[in-house]
Amino acid sequence: MGNSERRPGIDRAVQLAGGRHESSVNPEEATVYVVDDDVSVREAIRNLLRSVGLKVESFRTAQDFLVSDPRGLGCLILDVRLPGASGLELQRQLIERNREIPIIFITGHGDIPMSVKAIKAGAVEFLTKPFRDQDLLDAVQQAIDRDLERRSREQEMSDLRERHASLTPRELEVMRFVVRGLINKQIASEMGVTESTVKMHRGQLMLKMKAESLADLIRAAERFSQAEEG
Repeated sequence: MGNSERRPGIDRAVQLAGGRHESSVNPEEATVYVVDDDVSVREAIRNLLRSVGLKVESFRTAQDFLVSDPRGLGCLILDVRLPGASGLELQRQLIERNREIPIIFITGHGDIPMSVKAIKAGAVEFLTKPFRDQDLLDAVQQAIDRDLERRSREQEMSDLRERHASLTPRELEVMRFVVRGLINKQIASEMGVTESTVKMHRGQLMLKMKAESLADLIRAAERFSQAEEG
């Protein structure tokens, strides 16, 4: 990690920490986890990231990280070669446990097959020591942005499921007909109810689904259906 390239990377990371970036995150909200058995590397990375306002937690081994089991917003800077389980093994275990955290691999002994394997498994970046501060800061920015986007999607789906669960059986039935393109009169005929009853249920489901238009309702229904099928 070289100081000569430090300023540009810090400027970008300050944007990330200070809220001027499009996908900004408050430094109190994101944590960068570092797993490396070399204490000097851990300290250097910690000092760099803390200098731009990011929280850092460091671990010597993969097992230490797993025991800690952090769940907050952030990313993982992970050495490939570690005592006990390797960085690639930790990546595999996290995938098996359905623990989604963006990973930046660092190594002094990297090779192309190793980096390809890591990237294919979802790693954000694979940096070979010694790397520039700017490269690490850029990778951290990308990783936290990725985690923000994932959490945003998950929150959106959680909210959508909650809204969908609030619908009555009648409202669900009306929504299925509406999404198919039927007008109120046709829906009333299909359901054996009056058109005014359909309008009432339609108004309620639009309100509960927070849909301001028919297009909004159709998109919400499609997202819910795709999520359930997936």
